[in-house]
Amino acid sequence: MRVGVLTGGGDCPGLNAVIRAIVRKGVQEYGYDFVGFRDGWRGPLENDTVRLDIPAVRGILPRGGTILGSSRTNPLKHENGIRRIKENLAKQEVEALIAIGGEDTLGVAARLSDEYGVPCVGVPKTIDNDLSGTDYTFGFDTAVGIATEAIDRLHTTAESHMRVLVCEVMGRHAGWIAIHSGLAGGANVILIPEQRFDVDRVCAWVTSRFKASYAPIVVVAEGAMPKDGDMVLKDESLDSFGHVRLSGVGEWLAKEIEKRTGKEARTTVLGHIQRGGTPSAFDRWLATRFGLHAIEAVRDGDFGKMVALRGTDVVRVPIADATAKLKTVDPKLYEEVGVFFG
Repeated sequence: MRVGVLTGGGDCPGLNAVIRAIVRKGVQEYGYDFVGFRDGWRGPLENDTVRLDIPAVRGILPRGGTILGSSRTNPLKHENGIRRIKENLAKQEVEALIAIGGEDTLGVAARLSDEYGVPCVGVPKTIDNDLSGTDYTFGFDTAVGIATEAIDRLHTTAESHMRVLVCEVMGRHAGWIAIHSGLAGGANVILIPEQRFDVDRVCAWVTSRFKASYAPIVVVAEGAMPKDGDMVLKDESLDSFGHVRLSGVGEWLAKEIEKRTGKEARTTVLGHIQRGGTPSAFDRWLATRFGLHAIEAVRDGDFGKMVALRGTDVVRVPIADATAKLKTVDPKLYEEVGVFFG
């Protein structure tokens, strides 16, 4: 059997660990051949490939990013996109395709498998940890670790100058990075997309912190929105999946806090730092297990499925179910950590 592999959407730590596990087990145990498609769905759309074998995946376990490249290409938006993919898979003699990605990449895989008969297996990837069907996605743990370390560092400079420091982290629709890193880093305010925030209440928490002779740290997810306002956008442009570019809520909030409290406020936007660099030990472990189970699903002919973590077990769930809705922060969890606000 010849198996195709692609990585789509935003890059994240652990992608190379998945590729390595798929190829190592597929070659050593099943005798499969592999072809990598470059830059997500652009690869099968344009027949842009790279050979994947054991020498090609040596030494990539600790590397961030992806040796296959990635993109936000949406083949469903291209003329004859599905037909071109099927023709190129046939040219490459690919009998099964493993798609590694988040909501958008796997959404395409679900349609290809369920509607067009392309044999696909999905592997969940996103630092946002917002894919339903799996307890965790790889990349998330690394992102939280990076954000937590940044918050730890911000505490000392905030206290040295007795100013407010706002740390903006990633999280378009789900505040998992914000709530995990904010709690672990001892933030005084955590703002997430699931809960619209009251600026006056945030300012009250900030003022309360100063009264206790501490400088406050505010962690805000990029998709968080004020009660009386809209999402803050970097610009109005859309990617091929219809997403706007976020970033700016941290800067906006810092200006509001400074204006309403009279306290100096500064912003740190972590941005792509959260997605880059070496994956954590947990993300290497999880990504490797996902890769091993993904190639097992191919061997079993169990297509249209995504590998997922449930507790400590890796299971298979329908890709369509895993991408039908986002996994967001439960209001009870947000209420639970609220005791540390202010």
